[in-house]
Amino acid sequence: MPVKLNELLERTLPSLGYELVDCEMPAGGRLVRIFIDKPGGVDVEDCAHVSHHLTQLFAVENIAYDRLEVSSPGLDRPLKKEADFARFDGQEAQLKLREPIGNARRIKGVLRGSGAGIVRLETADGTHAIALANIDKARLVPKIEWRNTR
Repeated sequence: MPVKLNELLERTLPSLGYELVDCEMPAGGRLVRIFIDKPGGVDVEDCAHVSHHLTQLFAVENIAYDRLEVSSPGLDRPLKKEADFARFDGQEAQLKLREPIGNARRIKGVLRGSGAGIVRLETADGTHAIALANIDKARLVPKIEWRNTR
């Protein structure tokens, strides 16, 4: 993803009331996939509004693409920035690490705070302080509560 596009989105989306969660430009195509969020979540109208705005902005900024997709981050929302880990404190997350802890590169647990480049994750075998730089990928673990409607 060109740095220019990421910077443009980081400047533009907050003024529209949205947070940039992630931006992907898969290799081999001219698809731009953007994931947005806002307090209370994102609906179809939000995605349409952002898509319309970005279509016009990309034309002005000469951003070349064939297809633009704007969507919510989903229930298994990616965690990218330190602020994401702080925001979802107390929720369960799955982390893929660059360097293993013990023998594990994948670790799952409850987020227990972050700061100064460190994320704390409570697992069955204790709380780990993990450097943000050691986290390759992180996602929330979806919590789906089924209610009996009878």
